[in-house]
Amino acid sequence: MDKPSLTDPLLTPGTTLLSEGQAMAKDWKLESCLFLEANDVTSEVEYKRRKMSEKSIMQHAHIGFRSVSRTIEGMSYIYEKAAAKNVSIDRFGVTLDWSMGYPPDLRADRVRGTGIVLNGPEDFATITNATPAASHFGDFMLGLPGALHNTKAALAAGATSIGNMGQYFTFRLPYWDDDVATTEATVRALGLIAAQDAEILVHSNLDDGFAGLFVDMTSALGMVMIEKHIVEDLIGACCSFCYGHHFSNPLTRTAFHAALSRVSDTPGTMIFGNTVSYQLDAAANYASLANYLLADLVALGRKSTGHAINPVPVTENVRIPDVEEILDAQSFASRLGEHAEAQSAIMDFDEVDQVADKLVEGGRVFADNVFKGLQEFGVNISDPAELMLAIRRLGARRMETLWGAGRGVEESADAKSIIEVPADWAQELDEMATQWSDANRHLIQKPSSIRIALGTTDVHEHGAYLVRNAVENIGMEVIDAGVAVDAENLVAVAIEGDAHVIAISTYNGIGLQYAKSVQAALQQNNKSIPVLIGGKLNQVSEGSNSDLPVDASDEIRATGAIPCADLDDMIPILKSLTD
Repeated sequence: MDKPSLTDPLLTPGTTLLSEGQAMAKDWKLESCLFLEANDVTSEVEYKRRKMSEKSIMQHAHIGFRSVSRTIEGMSYIYEKAAAKNVSIDRFGVTLDWSMGYPPDLRADRVRGTGIVLNGPEDFATITNATPAASHFGDFMLGLPGALHNTKAALAAGATSIGNMGQYFTFRLPYWDDDVATTEATVRALGLIAAQDAEILVHSNLDDGFAGLFVDMTSALGMVMIEKHIVEDLIGACCSFCYGHHFSNPLTRTAFHAALSRVSDTPGTMIFGNTVSYQLDAAANYASLANYLLADLVALGRKSTGHAINPVPVTENVRIPDVEEILDAQSFASRLGEHAEAQSAIMDFDEVDQVADKLVEGGRVFADNVFKGLQEFGVNISDPAELMLAIRRLGARRMETLWGAGRGVEESADAKSIIEVPADWAQELDEMATQWSDANRHLIQKPSSIRIALGTTDVHEHGAYLVRNAVENIGMEVIDAGVAVDAENLVAVAIEGDAHVIAISTYNGIGLQYAKSVQAALQQNNKSIPVLIGGKLNQVSEGSNSDLPVDASDEIRATGAIPCADLDDMIPILKSLTD
């Protein structure tokens, strides 16, 4: 691999970027907010360490309305009602819109998602002063071209938990390809954070970064070590990790927590809920909620790491939850916490520790291999900006092939047989794909003649992973259009590859607009290709008085695209191609 593919002569040196960010601390300092005043702390780090010394379990509530005023009202309502039930909510996360990742002057014309948009310090302060709980600004802050603007505003509003470092490595905004500008904005923002008098948590959701794409969890723990080295050793800030979205096996969750506690003593932000486990109705989803929460409670009871638990409302798989559903989940978690110690007493932690040992050992090998390998590719690994850009450009799959469980194995080889700790998400999707293909292969005649152009609207690519495996198992050819691919580029790849079908995996709030853009690009090219789109097919309706997203399947169908609730919905089109 040549050096120019990983580095860029236009990139400003990391030392210069950090100095520029540090100089801004004269004008942009951490200000106070209700959380800091009510708890008499300088930052959430101090608060977390206090709770850790008390061995208290903290709770994180996430709220996802599109309206700022409704978000503030919801936070206040949930906090007060929970307190009346003797349930303590220590921190709130808010769903920020992905358009906040752009520089401020470019946001107005970008497609909105389902989150809120905060601009200046005054906007952020409405959140930080809504309740005495800490405010967590996770997604679309750091790691994107708007990072410096967002960080300034958040600090001025008293925020002491700012993310998402993990998104830097994976997330691409639509119609934005300047990774040098993205890197420079992020490193300047990190310099500003490091220069503050108080400790500010640089939040990294591992599931949103490479750790959510690795098929071996030892690589995921190795990424912890890599990010920790960048943020703490090279930059001088505090790196705080979150995980959990795709950890469905209680053993994996508990062992990863144990391993993480061995390689990082910075308080964690939260252990996120296992959002992919919700597949049924609300009542049945309580079983999944209890399954992952109990694992987290036992892990935190065994080793206090500062992570808050995150009870995800049981309606999450259907729509963005409302306040009563968030409150119910918080109450459930608090009550379950009272049972956790008794449950822990009957558990044998030998297997947990054995898996944790594998994670730590394999993680160290992976991190060492990455640093050594990047040096061999000519990357200056002592420069945080150059190191970050190289990792981003290399990508998760290539990194793991070169230096992870499949180190020394060619990309075309099957590295799964030598995975040390398999990722839950990959195992589950592999099983789903196999079951579906086995059950349906007889329905598709001459599958080898079918070519499918597959792409995702955003960074969430597990849906595409499932589709790829399922159709390739039957014998169809997949043309990879990429992750977070612009609609016009997806259509261009489909036309160039003479695809018979376009398949799109989307996540939250943008499926309808994306389907329209794909159809417009097809029409512009005078092409008629069936378009399948699956994932979270929701949007906030114009004129909505609730700001809650609703299913947009009918509107998507009206564009000429075919909404797919599951793999089975693909079958009629696939059959028609060869019947």
